[in-house]
Order: sequence, then C-alpha cells, then structure tokens
Amino acid sequence: MISFLRGTVAHVGLSTAVIDLNGAGMSVNATPQTLSGLRTGEEGKLFTSLIVREDSLTLFGFATDDEREVFDVLLSVSGVGPRLALAVLAVHEPEAIRVAAHAEDSKAFTKVPGIGPKVAGRIVLELAGKLVPHGTAGTAAPATAAEASWKPQVVAAMTSLGWSEKDATASIDKALADEPEVSFRGNVAEILRTTLRWLGQDGARAGNRVGSRG
Repeated sequence: MISFLRGTVAHVGLSTAVIDLNGAGMSVNATPQTLSGLRTGEEGKLFTSLIVREDSLTLFGFATDDEREVFDVLLSVSGVGPRLALAVLAVHEPEAIRVAAHAEDSKAFTKVPGIGPKVAGRIVLELAGKLVPHGTAGTAAPATAAEASWKPQVVAAMTSLGWSEKDATASIDKALADEPEVSFRGNVAEILRTTLRWLGQDGARAGNRVGSRG
C-alpha cells in the first residue's frame, strides 16, 4: 500500500501529475483543485490510493488525508468507480460530502457530472453511517461560531446592494437551506453568490406565479 508520495513535481497536466521519486516518475490522477496546488520543479506531497485491476495499477492522489478517506468510502458504493469518486471530490469538498451523506441530501450528488437521481439516491443510501460530518456529536457551538464569522460580512454586502438587514438575513438562511454544504465551507464570496442566485430564482418563480394568475 502506497500511503503518500513526496518528491519533485516533474509534470502537471489537466488530470494527472508526475512526481519524481529519485529518478522514477510516478503518474497520479487527481482533481483540478489538488493539481492546482502543485508546481513543476518544486517538492510536492500527495496522499494516495492505489486501485488494482487485472490489467492496471492506478494511483489517485489527494491534497489531504481526509480527501483520500472520503474517496475510499465512496468506492464502497455499488456502481461508483474511482473516476466517479474523484469527480465527486472535484465538485464538493470532503466535509460537504460528509454533510450531504449525513443529511441524505441526494440533490447535492446530482450536481456531479455523470451522477443522476438514481445513482445519487444509491450513494446516500449506501453511505448511511459511513460518512459523518466532523464533530457531529457536538457541532452546535462550532457551527454557530463559524456562521458568526461570515454571516455579518454577507449581510453587509447585501445591505450595500440595497436589501434590508432583515431581508438579507432571511434570504441567506433560505438559500443555504437548499445548499447546506456552502455554509460549511464558510467562503463569504461563495455564500453571497449562492444567496443572490437563490434570490434570482425565487424572483423568477414569483414572476411565474403572477403571470399564471394574470
């Protein structure tokens, strides 16, 4: 079992990287996010998972041990191979995947190219109890603290765009109820975009309702 690779980055491609280990080049498949953290000619380290097939040995690399753990658990789902598991990690952060699995949010998995409602439902069903958000037993205080760090910034941005503080707060809560993984990442710009997108969709729905009455 190859747990990790550390060596000079010899090449970074669109979906793979080559790590030079004392003259031997090891090709590793990885997500765009992981590959973006590697620089040719500099030292790089990747946690790895080796997939053994009858006709091949393929290495998959990850920036963190948590990513590798989620990848390995995803492989336990029937019909999910390494390429699809890697695609899930390309779309969602490990913690967001844990949250979606724990909350039985199959919609989150349909955002991954190649995963339809049927496969998403199977993922949620088979991951039950296998992936749990970190610190679930006592997440209330940390979650509240994390929210306290980004929410005032998002509210301030929205009030500067013309919304009242009350409407901004309510809109943020409703938007993140549809995409809970966004709140766990705590990225202010991403949360703002998600809320504005939700407001646009809600406005369109309201317009449709008015049109239907007319």
